[in-house]
Amino acid sequence: MSAAQTRLDELAERWDLDGAQTAALARALELLLSDPLAPSAVRGADAVDVHIADSLSALALEPVRAAREIADLGSGAGFPGIALAVALPRARVALVESAARKSEFLTRMCAVAGVQNARVVHARAEQWPDGLGAHDLVTARALAPLGVVCEYAAPLLAPQGTLVAWKGALGAAESAAALRAAAQLGLRAEQVVRAAPYAGSVSHHLHVYRKVAPTPPGYPRRAGVARKRPIGGG
Repeated sequence: MSAAQTRLDELAERWDLDGAQTAALARALELLLSDPLAPSAVRGADAVDVHIADSLSALALEPVRAAREIADLGSGAGFPGIALAVALPRARVALVESAARKSEFLTRMCAVAGVQNARVVHARAEQWPDGLGAHDLVTARALAPLGVVCEYAAPLLAPQGTLVAWKGALGAAESAAALRAAAQLGLRAEQVVRAAPYAGSVSHHLHVYRKVAPTPPGYPRRAGVARKRPIGGG
């Protein structure tokens, strides 16, 4: 048995995944390894920890385990979105990706892995009207400054919905800007959870926000404005 399969089996036991789910994750990793257009430099055995383990770490959060309508922003190579779709078969997962080549790869990964409860949305988060107010969970992994992620996510969340953002260690300026942005967008910072350590860890933390008030009119702003003029500053 390969080291990658051994590690996958360990993760399956940790998160109570069955054989079919583990096999789906293995097929996703095989495509990541074999496809020359895969949008990730991390492949092979390393990808089990860097992509799969990191993605599944969010299952420690009750709002993630309970989610039924999920939007994964900037899905890229498929993580955490596809990993969560495999782990949460009763959820529907929208893989939101603006780059055409990455969207095409995500479509291939869903097909190869046999993930039927995920769909690819080729759009920017700010230009997806069908997603507004429709999700009880929005995820984003190393996507943008945290305040910008809050602006992308807030309009897509239903009342009491949850944002989970994977980030490395934050500086004081980014943390303060995110708190200001969240307050303006109807979000409340709930907790910061250290993702379970793994080999090659990049010090990810899970930043959890709850939508506690309506997002004000005018959001989402035009595509690109959130990064150019972040509402929390910074």
